[in-house]
Amino acid sequence: MKSLFGRLAATLCALVLMSPLAAAENKVTIAIGGGACLCYLPTVLAKQLGEFDKAGVNVDLVDLKGGSDALKALIGGSADVVSGYFDHCVNLAAKKQALQAFVVYDRYPGLVLVVSPSHGKEINSIKDLAGKKVGVSAPGSSTDFFLKYLLKKNGLDPTSSAVIGVGLGATAVAAMEQGQIDAAVMLDPSVTVLQGKYHDLKILADTRTQKDTLATFGGEYPGGALYSTTAWVAAHGKEVQALTNAIVSTLGWIHTHSAEDIMAKMPEEMVGKDKALYLAALKNTIPMYSETGKMDPKGADAVLAVFSESSPEIANAHIDVTKTYTNKFVEQAKKTTGVGAK
Repeated sequence: MKSLFGRLAATLCALVLMSPLAAAENKVTIAIGGGACLCYLPTVLAKQLGEFDKAGVNVDLVDLKGGSDALKALIGGSADVVSGYFDHCVNLAAKKQALQAFVVYDRYPGLVLVVSPSHGKEINSIKDLAGKKVGVSAPGSSTDFFLKYLLKKNGLDPTSSAVIGVGLGATAVAAMEQGQIDAAVMLDPSVTVLQGKYHDLKILADTRTQKDTLATFGGEYPGGALYSTTAWVAAHGKEVQALTNAIVSTLGWIHTHSAEDIMAKMPEEMVGKDKALYLAALKNTIPMYSETGKMDPKGADAVLAVFSESSPEIANAHIDVTKTYTNKFVEQAKKTTGVGAK
């Protein structure tokens, strides 16, 4: 009889541990600044492959139109983590808001400054964008930062172009095709979609390859990462480690499978109707994805240098960029997954 009660007690204990309340403690909401963009593919793919579940964390992905909206969700408390560009961690450090990236999945940003098909004859250089309407995913997003950096680099006032939020994906393509904007900072697969339709599409700046990124920034420039507030990272080590393990495992999967295999795992609505163009964009993008998940300290320094050049506020903030990221979870993930930090 005692053994029966013992078994019943053990069963009740297990049920309590499996209750919604217990499960909720391990639930993490991740805000993405435009899930259809290939720059964020590792996060979406990790969900599709079940890697978050395998790592022991219940992830809810919330898709937003731009990185600045994802950041607002984090700061406002409706998201725990952002899948977005690392440069936000540096930008917010100047405003005394401590953010920390803990796994990096893009070796370079993949941002492209493209001229609208109907304005190709009048816009031949970045200097021609003064007084023009330029689309970005959302004001204050990494696409906006990139535009301002390029304008300043080319001797223009960073505010000399009118910034228009057009989102990413189909909305950005439509704005370009309809001539609502003169140019836009875009990402794949949207750029490849436009190039497939307009073979004379004019590109003013491109960071989809290592060579082009080095030419634009003078060094490698990390793009997408998972980040949160430094306080949340410190208080949720178990969840952060699980998220890191999932992304590192997904990066390993990406680099051991074909583009066709990857596309087959992605949600149909993100692939879109033209699978051939999506596949072409994906093949171009795969080298952009990190093989390790680790932040290159030189890359983080490059982000700070770029922002300091275009923002007096950041230049004068004396930011310790080493506090805006950590590699300790990636280093631990290598022991768990066999993939990761080299």
